[in-house]
Amino acid sequence: MKDFQAGRLVQRAHYKSFQPNPVHRAWVVDDMALLHLLGQADRELGRLDMYSEYIPNIDLFIRMHVLKEARQSSRIEGTQTTMEEALLDREDVALERRDDWEEVQNYVAAMNTAVDRLQSLPFSARLIRETHKTLMQGVRGKHKQPGKFRRSQNWIGGASIDDAVFVPPMHESVAELIGDIEKFVHDEHQHFPGLLKIALVHYQFETIHPFLDGNGRVGRLLITLYLVSRGILKRPVLYLSDFFERNRQLYYDNLMRVREKNDLLQWFRFFLVGVIETAKNSIETFDNILKLQKQVEAQLQTLGSRAANAQKVMCYLYQRPLINAAKVGEVTDMSPASAYKLIADLERFGILKEITGGKRGKAYAFEAYLNLFR
Repeated sequence: MKDFQAGRLVQRAHYKSFQPNPVHRAWVVDDMALLHLLGQADRELGRLDMYSEYIPNIDLFIRMHVLKEARQSSRIEGTQTTMEEALLDREDVALERRDDWEEVQNYVAAMNTAVDRLQSLPFSARLIRETHKTLMQGVRGKHKQPGKFRRSQNWIGGASIDDAVFVPPMHESVAELIGDIEKFVHDEHQHFPGLLKIALVHYQFETIHPFLDGNGRVGRLLITLYLVSRGILKRPVLYLSDFFERNRQLYYDNLMRVREKNDLLQWFRFFLVGVIETAKNSIETFDNILKLQKQVEAQLQTLGSRAANAQKVMCYLYQRPLINAAKVGEVTDMSPASAYKLIADLERFGILKEITGGKRGKAYAFEAYLNLFR
């Protein structure tokens, strides 16, 4: 790592692009402070993985984690959508907010589809392209070659390439550089700790910037995919975009610091601190979910014959904590009158809160649960 050279500037017609060096090589990690931080990150990740394994019905809760990740990753790119908006159906979103809403929904779809694809497809260039295609389908970047590596020069920051903050490598080298990442990921002979490997892959991917749009979101999504693909996590329960969004300038600065000063060590430190903080926060969130679930369970037991239908509504709310009377009727197969009675019970317990303030078209939120993801 002491001899690490990120790459070199290459003169083009009227600008300089950055040509990164391959990452598939032998690595030696000999910084004791970094190894200490790595050990801490591994322990916290192990705790999170074990915690998630023993939570009943964890799939109910993962959807909200993915939605939060989608919102935060998109926020880094300037998309403004609240958690409440992200939970709405398309027709309930204001017209001027739909583009942002669709980008968040596409991120959720891209994550879920990619995790499923890992059952039959390894972490690879093909998986990356498929994920990008899902992410960009029908949204603002739909004309920027979804699912295809770029065939022209792009840049980061600035009104034009002449005043760009960073110019990635020329498009002719993208396929080769992504292929190098693929070899690095699957190399079982050269040992390199998994968390440092994905930290390096994320940096390299963002440096290559292989697509015309959506590189940041795909690059952050790849972190979770890698951890699941390598068995480091059994379930997709670690999402770093919240940490990156809260430390957005440091995130960008540390990536640029590698390119300009070859300071890979500082990027690794930042990434591992993010893993530690995010794993701890995720464990706390799961712990609070279990406490809330226990409290709600005790309240529902007092409903007698209506408890079974209330349980069905709660299963829906743990995946999507916004609901209306029509959806309660659909979930429970109850009449409108019975649905409203059940809603009244859940309001009395403080589980549901009416959020529209109107007499018609009322919507209700599972506020205590939603607050865990705000």
